[in-house]
Amino acid sequence: VQLQASGGGLVQAGGSLRLSCAASGRTDSNYGMGWFRQAPGKEREFVAGFSWSGGTTYYADSVKGRFTMSRDNAKNTVYLQMNSLKPEDTAVYYCAQRRGGSYYGADSYGYWGQGTQVTVSS
Repeated sequence: VQLQASGGGLVQAGGSLRLSCAASGRTDSNYGMGWFRQAPGKEREFVAGFSWSGGTTYYADSVKGRFTMSRDNAKNTVYLQMNSLKPEDTAVYYCAQRRGGSYYGADSYGYWGQGTQVTVSS
């Protein structure tokens, strides 16, 4: 499985960005996808996640109401629409394919993309 994340960049506080993650290779529709982020000096943290087949989308409390995760199954691509960005959202954002377990834990994900940098200026 290869995951290619893109769409990061520099944006002012209050602005928006949309991240994309294209999956190729042996993707598994039985599981799901997630977005994580890691700021300098901090641990990687869960942002959002869902199953390819639909159902509940899970969000970290810090992004609820501002970020929206979506999918295009035909393109094997997931998106993260980020609105009302704050400086504390600055991090490298990673997409990952879940292999089982809780959506919130990084250990539940077996494949990771290379990350895309998001920088929010104040």
